[in-house]
Amino acid sequence: MERIYNFNAGPGVLPEDVLKEVQADLFNYKGKGLSVMEMSHRSKEYQEIFEDARATMKRVLNVGDDYEVLFLGGGAHTQFLMVAMNLIQEGKVGNYVVTGSWAEKAYKEAKKIGKLTHIAASSEDKNFTYLPKTFNLSDNAAFLHYCSNNTIFGTECLDDSIFPTNVPLVCDMSSDFLSHPIDTKKYSLIYAGAQKNIGPAGTTAVIIRKDIIDTFNTGLPTMLSYKTHIDKDSMYNTPPTFPVYVVGLVLKWIENKGLENIKQNNIKKAGFIYNVIDNSEFYTGTVAKEDRSLMNVTFRLPNEDLEAKFINEAKKIDIIGIKGHRSVGGCRASVYNALPIKACEVLAQFMVDFEKANK
Repeated sequence: MERIYNFNAGPGVLPEDVLKEVQADLFNYKGKGLSVMEMSHRSKEYQEIFEDARATMKRVLNVGDDYEVLFLGGGAHTQFLMVAMNLIQEGKVGNYVVTGSWAEKAYKEAKKIGKLTHIAASSEDKNFTYLPKTFNLSDNAAFLHYCSNNTIFGTECLDDSIFPTNVPLVCDMSSDFLSHPIDTKKYSLIYAGAQKNIGPAGTTAVIIRKDIIDTFNTGLPTMLSYKTHIDKDSMYNTPPTFPVYVVGLVLKWIENKGLENIKQNNIKKAGFIYNVIDNSEFYTGTVAKEDRSLMNVTFRLPNEDLEAKFINEAKKIDIIGIKGHRSVGGCRASVYNALPIKACEVLAQFMVDFEKANK
């Protein structure tokens, strides 16, 4: 059977070459006589896999020894809590840019544990359909936290020069991580769930600039302290061994492609769909054009009945995952790194044909 056109918002599509390599090595990894899933995480064989993944990520991001790279469990939701617990010291205030559901969850998680918080900017006034460009920092700001791509509403920040430089910058990059080049030196902490662009669900990459480690709060629950995982090289407990192995392979795929080439490819892919939307009165984009995402293209049809018909007819030609998030409805096409260009061409043509047949 041919591969279907997978526009799922997450877990997202993975590179076919990576899946084939995983398949080939699944039963007997590189002639070692066992699967990666069966390896001791402290074995020489697995340590090589883990270190290779970490080294590849550092090369792709062009980060040196002034950053720690961790692979942790718990997803971005756990990071919402860990960022607040570790970085908001006594008398300090966590500053948040609220641009959608995930940014809002991060803000609320800090409040739940009694940390001082402040909304430095928000786009809630227009239902998160744009990105704020100015920020009102509190006094004694511990950091400024933002989410770079909003999978639900379809906005993305591709210009991080808008953020102030006088406060540590923390970013949830879960859904556009390694989809374009970034200057990591601007960031004190980056975290990203793997399941959009760099691997399967089950592990989260965390990148921490070493100069902030001494500012972390102490006396925290063991598993929620970044220092625990830094001191033990992500091996305090059994890490998500198999997901990290796959992430390592995807990172090599990204490295071979080159981040700038991947960015241009993503612009091209999203462009096929946005071009249909921009030249149609049938389809309506849901966010400001200057802020729309290259990862998650969100749009509406004239009514919900047509949207349901659109989604069902798309499935008949092997287009899946284009139903919008349940909280906002509509349609959404997620065009992550590994999605082939052909998939976007097919979807764009289907949109044109569907409009002609249903006007």
